[in-house]
Amino acid sequence: MSPASVHPRHAEARLADALADSPAVLVHGPRQCGKTTLARILGQKQGYLYISFDDDVTREAALADPAGFVANLPPRIILDEVQRVPSIFVALKLAIDRDRSPGRFLLTGSSHAMLVPKVADSLAGRMEVLQLHPLSQAELEHETPQFLDRLFASRFHSGSTDRLGDELAQRICAGGFPPALARNTDRRRANWYGNYIAALVQRDLRDLTRINSLETLPRLLALAAAQTARLLNVTELASAFRLSRPTIDSYITLLETVFLLERLPPWHNNAISRLIKTPKLHFVDTGLACAMLQADSAALCADRMLLGLLLETFVFQELRRQASCHERTHTFCHFRNKDGAEVDIVVQRGLQALAGVEVKAGATVRAEDFSGLRKLMRTVGDRFAAGVVLYDGETCVGFGDRLYAVPVRMLWERQPPAAGGG
Repeated sequence: MSPASVHPRHAEARLADALADSPAVLVHGPRQCGKTTLARILGQKQGYLYISFDDDVTREAALADPAGFVANLPPRIILDEVQRVPSIFVALKLAIDRDRSPGRFLLTGSSHAMLVPKVADSLAGRMEVLQLHPLSQAELEHETPQFLDRLFASRFHSGSTDRLGDELAQRICAGGFPPALARNTDRRRANWYGNYIAALVQRDLRDLTRINSLETLPRLLALAAAQTARLLNVTELASAFRLSRPTIDSYITLLETVFLLERLPPWHNNAISRLIKTPKLHFVDTGLACAMLQADSAALCADRMLLGLLLETFVFQELRRQASCHERTHTFCHFRNKDGAEVDIVVQRGLQALAGVEVKAGATVRAEDFSGLRKLMRTVGDRFAAGVVLYDGETCVGFGDRLYAVPVRMLWERQPPAAGGG
């Protein structure tokens, strides 16, 4: 069995809820992250038929006559890899306007539909969009995610657990793509990721753009992997190519469209002029980033700086994956001011509450590691819920008002027993 079939997806409940009241639901996310598996598992339970636009004949039929194709569909249908027939969205809009019964169309796509203006305009108000990520650590461990709720409740009691040690580097290198996780070694997983990028460039990116220099994109991805968790420096990336800065910026946007890269915006307050307004760059998955860098788990253990950058991306993506299935809305940014105070990840719940997460690859935490979190606390005032330094240590302990050192494994595991048994 593949990991996707072994590990239930936390998104299934949200998808079922969306189908109960929305005429169309689009599940989008990177290729091979488990969208088709999730759609077919839920579709089998609810009586959906399945069509894939990866099939050449089916795709050509839909491209030739989108309206006729949609008109002949059964009442409940899964349309897989729908981005390969972009003209289908107008036909779906017309069909939904004639019959707004919930749950008619379950769509999957491997490009960011809302970044394509025609798609966004066609189905605005008619389609709910859910993003599916690669497998989270919580899903891999069959754990119910609790970290975000503990964070916003400022509820971390003192206790001890085991360090992850070398296992942390192994988890970072493995990533979360189910087909890669089905392979047993770093080398075999890296081989899968390399083939994945090659196929993506030759198929999806060629479909989305007419750029002639597609061979630039794998090189750009490798350079971007070295910048993960850093402030985005497009000029530095562009300097490696004979291409302009705006061109490289457009390529980064293209790589965002197919869920390979992600920009983490800065936290901002219009009343504060001393905030850095540059986004951070993150890879969508650390297994993919490690493959682009040709770094296995042993190399990460030997290079603490690289381990720290990839660990930050690993934590960010785990939080994103858990938040995507949470009943509350969470948004993400980073905090940095011109005096050098920074917080790796700022999480906002709803309109007001903010929490900060600082990431450290080491096994110890000191008071000065909380300096950025304390600055964030003073800056946002009563909106501050809590701040944690996630580190590869053994002890969960408070460092003052709403500030905690927390072992990184508690990001997906349950809290260890409280010290003293309380």
